[in-house]
Amino acid sequence: MTPHDAPATHHVGHHFVDAEQEFRSNKFGFWLFLATEILLFGGLFVAYIIFRSMYPEMFHEAHNHLNRTMGATNTVVLICSSLSMALAVRAAQTGMRTRQIALLVFTLLCAVTFMVIKFFEYKAKIEHGYLPGYWYTPHFPGDPVNGNIFFGLYFMMTGLHGIHVLAGMAAITWVLVRAAKGHFSPSYYTPVELTGMYWHLVDLIWIYLFPLFYLIG
Repeated sequence: MTPHDAPATHHVGHHFVDAEQEFRSNKFGFWLFLATEILLFGGLFVAYIIFRSMYPEMFHEAHNHLNRTMGATNTVVLICSSLSMALAVRAAQTGMRTRQIALLVFTLLCAVTFMVIKFFEYKAKIEHGYLPGYWYTPHFPGDPVNGNIFFGLYFMMTGLHGIHVLAGMAAITWVLVRAAKGHFSPSYYTPVELTGMYWHLVDLIWIYLFPLFYLIG
């Protein structure tokens, strides 16, 4: 670690015995938070299973109107971002601040790329009238009947996932600023690791969403 990478000193909260107890408490609390996120998306996955069992042909037909190339590209982007986030956590653990900053920037750029691609996907669906519920007004003959159910789930689940991506971008930006200020060191990197845990969950959820919506045929 170069002198430029020398970190600032972290002060353990007064309600903790030591830094180890602080880290374990924060990590346990964050695991509980991630469990609530899994329950949230779990309910939506159950709804998906129920409606797909009720309308299998419609789901098969409707998924053909999604752009598999964009979906696959976003999958690769998120996998790359998950790898760079893991490496950023490792860089924080080993006191390599410059590398950590570069990896966090790369992760943030991947997140931006994901959202830009998703924007163009949503734009195309809106232009073709593939909207949920009452707003489902397909413009072409032969478009799936009851497709509003499929696209309702699509917008609900991918939209909620997109909100989580935005929250992850905010968290990554926060730890990036703190990393640039030298707040992390091998003895204190909790915010980076917790942000990494959250980002991995966001990536994992997309790994399920991609085949369920784009590859169900």
